[in-house]
Amino acid sequence: MRYLAIVMLCLLSFHINAQELFVMTEPASNMPTGSIGVRDMSLFAFKKTDGYNYHNMPELMWGVNKDWMIHASAFLSNKEGNLKLEGGSLYAKYRFFSVDDLHSHFRLAAYGRISTSNAGIHQEDIETMGMNSGYEIGAVATQLINKTALSTSISYERALNNQDYDFPDAFSNSALNYTFSIGQLMYPKKYINFKQTNINAMLEFLGQRLNQNGKSYLDVVPSVQFIINSQARIDLAYRRQIYSDMERISTNSILLKLEYTFFNVTN
Repeated sequence: MRYLAIVMLCLLSFHINAQELFVMTEPASNMPTGSIGVRDMSLFAFKKTDGYNYHNMPELMWGVNKDWMIHASAFLSNKEGNLKLEGGSLYAKYRFFSVDDLHSHFRLAAYGRISTSNAGIHQEDIETMGMNSGYEIGAVATQLINKTALSTSISYERALNNQDYDFPDAFSNSALNYTFSIGQLMYPKKYINFKQTNINAMLEFLGQRLNQNGKSYLDVVPSVQFIINSQARIDLAYRRQIYSDMERISTNSILLKLEYTFFNVTN
């Protein structure tokens, strides 16, 4: 009975947070304690000239406890022709504030990422999730009200030399990032059991301002998300540039993310 109660609490936690599992950003909430998640993200980044670059990012996630979560990611791409490993990153998030009510909650968390990459540096925008060696530190706030989730974050990101490529002196090596995300649970209208498929619709805004020269961009990302049997997740998103005055390799992309969570693994 005790084991069944633990599993039910994990499943309940997953459903409560379902509509705040954003596609492009991490909310202030963490995955259930003791759970292990596996994720694979495929990104098709359309080049300004012709064709696209393919990026694949497998990821392993661990819900250490109610306050801490850790991710480990690998970066692969076909930018040089064949698909090859270019680097990886470690990410950690600490939830330090939480207010829970019956049909809502508010949470604050701090997070950090450190990355290494061997990709060539041709773009001014800084992205330590795949393109740049470096680090990122930030904070995120998430509010859930009934079936609607709102989340916003701000972070400082610093690019370092990639393994075989020095960071260009002409580029700004640090940036301020800001995001705003809204998610809505579209289906089901009423829960009957934990095996029901959740369908979430989302709209996210991703912005960056380079600290040295003041250049910036703003992207919008509409997406749809399916959560199956409270454990499997499928995300499909389209990212499009709203404006930019910096040099970027790609301004439009399609993302497919697959994820599966194993509950109560490390308890």
